[in-house]
Amino acid sequence: MELAALLQSLEDVGAETDLRPAVALLAGRELVIAPEELNAARRRAVLLLAAGGDPHRGLELDGRAVTALAEELSGHNREVEVRRGLEELRYEASPYPHVLAAVRALLTNRTLAWRAYACALLAEELED
Repeated sequence: MELAALLQSLEDVGAETDLRPAVALLAGRELVIAPEELNAARRRAVLLLAAGGDPHRGLELDGRAVTALAEELSGHNREVEVRRGLEELRYEASPYPHVLAAVRALLTNRTLAWRAYACALLAEELED
């Protein structure tokens, strides 16, 4: 799917959905994390989520599982890559007000952007 179509689909759900995780994942689409590192970290995060109750309840950007995953995967200039992707997305997102608001929110807070990326990675794990 081309970028404009992805941005439009995000815009279509933007009024009722927190777009920050999806936008962060899109911004970090060039970021490569070794599958064995990513899978192990996500499994540990799912266990943390399950220890707190239902592992399929809504994820929170400041929740224990998301922050633990973000911390475990940080480093290797990964946060910088997500920020670079957000900078690039800013121009592409300009016709989409909800998406642009999410991009701007993430650009103002590097920690939040990285947590949003981690949240999206955890959500992918829960979908499987």
